[in-house]
Amino acid sequence: MTMPYIEELTERFLRYIAVSSESNPKNPGVPSSEGQRDVARLLEGELRALGLEEVELNEHGILMAKLPANVEGAPAIGWVAHLDTVPVNLSPNVKPQILHYEGGDVCLNAEKDLWIREAEHPELKDYVGQDIVFTDGTSVLGADNKAAVANVMTMLSIVTRENRPHGDIRVAFVPDEEIGLRGSKLMDLNKFKVDFAYTVDCCGLGEIVWETFNAASVSVKITGVTAHPMSAKGVLVNPLLVGTDYINQFDRLETPENTENKEGYWWFTDCEANALECKLTMNIRDFDRTRYEERKAFVESAAQTIRAKYPRAKIETQVVDVYSNIADSLGDDRTPIDLLYTAAEELQIQTKTIPMRGGTDGSALSAKGLVTPNYFTGALNFHSNAEFLPLPSFHKSLEMTLKLLALTADRK
Repeated sequence: MTMPYIEELTERFLRYIAVSSESNPKNPGVPSSEGQRDVARLLEGELRALGLEEVELNEHGILMAKLPANVEGAPAIGWVAHLDTVPVNLSPNVKPQILHYEGGDVCLNAEKDLWIREAEHPELKDYVGQDIVFTDGTSVLGADNKAAVANVMTMLSIVTRENRPHGDIRVAFVPDEEIGLRGSKLMDLNKFKVDFAYTVDCCGLGEIVWETFNAASVSVKITGVTAHPMSAKGVLVNPLLVGTDYINQFDRLETPENTENKEGYWWFTDCEANALECKLTMNIRDFDRTRYEERKAFVESAAQTIRAKYPRAKIETQVVDVYSNIADSLGDDRTPIDLLYTAAEELQIQTKTIPMRGGTDGSALSAKGLVTPNYFTGALNFHSNAEFLPLPSFHKSLEMTLKLLALTADRK
């Protein structure tokens, strides 16, 4: 199997993951970490060296640029990739290694006895005989989403030096996707004028996404009544017990570990409590918009039930929409989605359409009126130290990007 451009593609990927850029959920600013700005500055220099126009890095770490069309009348197409890697309490420093996989378990780190076990990750069996980028077991790999960054930058390099035909190409590299799509929500679409756009985020070879969750974050603050145990009867209101009763209002079978496919869920993700206060954090997810709104309404309904049980407790709820289902933003024109399937067919890539049990920057952009479906990077096991990137799949992702450009250039 020949893979033109694979050395350039891989070299870029390794260069980008060498810059630590975890987002920081405790920082409300955008970008939430200086490392993301460092990656953006690196890319800014590369974009200018490639001769792109309208290169702009703003105060939020959002980097945009334009490659003007060389084919009159071709659609303007955009690509969006995020700068941050996920904060999951692993090392922020990525130490990659490229191994030729021959099957079985993979020793990532002999010194620390860190392995990827085939029994736990049977997906490895699909990549026997391939070169694969792994970590050393102490971090995520960062293919989410620096594989996309490398994909887009390699595409721009190829197109400019080979003068391939294309309409206007605009690219955006945004921060803090992993902590609420903060960067894409701040994008100025007046500076990103395209007919449609794509993200290249997550997923194994051939996976295409144009349905995502509707998502909300919920915070619940419970204030109890303190008292000394010697005189607590009829006085003490324990906020931990009130919080427990509140949590128990939600169906235990509608949680992430008990749902799949297009089933929605509740997910209590955090609890901070003391003798006076209990603060709960929860995520709501659902593909169906009506059911999603019902879930949001139940947050306050459950609070009313608990208030009736504990009239002296103070219970405050807040629900904030985080992103929406890309499918809800689709109109009659499905051109960007149809192009994905055409590109895959011409490249002889077997597609797998998945409703993503999560969201992409495209979820935020589609809600703002810019339809932005998603296709694969080729990497697997995101958000874990078992994340890995088979190079043949990575190369196919780049081929998809180049094919999409060729198809849009023909639509003049």
